[in-house]
Amino acid sequence: MPRFRTQATKDKFLNRMRKQRLKSITVLPSLVTILNGVCGFTAIVFASKGISAVDVASVSGAGPEGLRMSSAESFPYFAMSGYMILMAMIADMLDGRLARISKSTSSFGGQLDSLCDIISFGVAPAFLMVKLLEYELLGFSEMSVMLEHFLRRFFFIAAAAYVSCSAIRLARFNVENEEDESSHMSFIGLPTPAAAGVIISLVIFHAEALTQIADKNSSAYLIIANLICYSLPFLAIGLSILMVGRIRYPHVLNQYIRGKKPFAHFIRVLVFLALIIWSRQAALVIIFCGFAASGFLKWFYYKVIKKHLVSNYLRGKGRVSRTAGFHPADSGQ
Repeated sequence: MPRFRTQATKDKFLNRMRKQRLKSITVLPSLVTILNGVCGFTAIVFASKGISAVDVASVSGAGPEGLRMSSAESFPYFAMSGYMILMAMIADMLDGRLARISKSTSSFGGQLDSLCDIISFGVAPAFLMVKLLEYELLGFSEMSVMLEHFLRRFFFIAAAAYVSCSAIRLARFNVENEEDESSHMSFIGLPTPAAAGVIISLVIFHAEALTQIADKNSSAYLIIANLICYSLPFLAIGLSILMVGRIRYPHVLNQYIRGKKPFAHFIRVLVFLALIIWSRQAALVIIFCGFAASGFLKWFYYKVIKKHLVSNYLRGKGRVSRTAGFHPADSGQ
């Protein structure tokens, strides 16, 4: 406790601290929020097991066949880690909804939600990405030590940037957020669950669906697998910029599903459900990557392309008006 010059100052400080003391919380929304954080922690545990299976096999002196078996065992752990982050997204969607329905939103709930979000949608996706890339590096035994060191450092920088921007995005949301439901129609900056969804959808697709598309020993499989894996750090950096940027993204549930909507919205939902039934891995990639790209493409169209077209149109219209107003007598002819 800090030192005080007078007893009155000390009593005033203690009274202010007693007023700030938390006396009660809403149990059900808080439990769902805690479930969000637990799912994120479980995703980290599964991601660490994915790389440890290969490490144990290599240390124990297993032959090529044993390493292939341990590698096959790693993919389910990476996929399970991704699915646990999806479970955290469902919990994150429910806790706020429960708090608003029960009219029990509070500052405590918002702070707890952000702390759990940084675990599930900040640390867990970044850790999963790093472990998957470390697993991929094990397949390049002929790689030079200098190149491997450079790649590992680049992977770490991309993951650290992603975690840092996730924390900044959540802190900014806490400051700018309003508890009114009508204000939750759009987000400023890419939401952290959507950014995490881009990473985990590609990881799940790489772990589960890629072997169904091409044979694991074929060149097509290697090209697609390497393209997915080594694009993840660049995607993480791009997602980091989108999270801290000011581009608006729609609240999908409030804008397109909740309440009465046009018939076209219903058709879109049916198409997405059919896509999920056909291939949930491909559906996750299309939904999350499409959502992340939609905000940027819309911003680029209105701020760059349309602005350029409008300026060209006005410039051309000005030329036409000047030509139409020109008369030979004006030039002294």
